[in-house]
Amino acid sequence: MATGETGFSDVVYDLISVQYHSLKAGHDYGQYVRDAENADQQEIADFFREVMEQDAQRAARCHRYLARLSGTEKAGPAVD
Repeated sequence: MATGETGFSDVVYDLISVQYHSLKAGHDYGQYVRDAENADQQEIADFFREVMEQDAQRAARCHRYLARLSGTEKAGPAVD
C-alpha cells in the first residue's frame, strides 16, 4: 500500500481529508440554511439541510472506515 510523506497510507490520508471536508462543509451549510431562511426561501433551506445531512453521513462513513483501519499495518505507523 502506498504511503505519503507522513508514513501513513494514502487511503487513510484520503479518508481523513474527505471526513474533514465533509464536516467543514456541514458547518458552512448551517449558515447557508440561515441565509435561505432569512431570505424566505424555505425550499432552498431544505435543500441545504439535505446536503448537510449527506455530508454528515459521508463523514460518519469515513469514521467507520478509519476505525476499521486503525491499529492495522494498512493505516501506517502506530504512535506510542
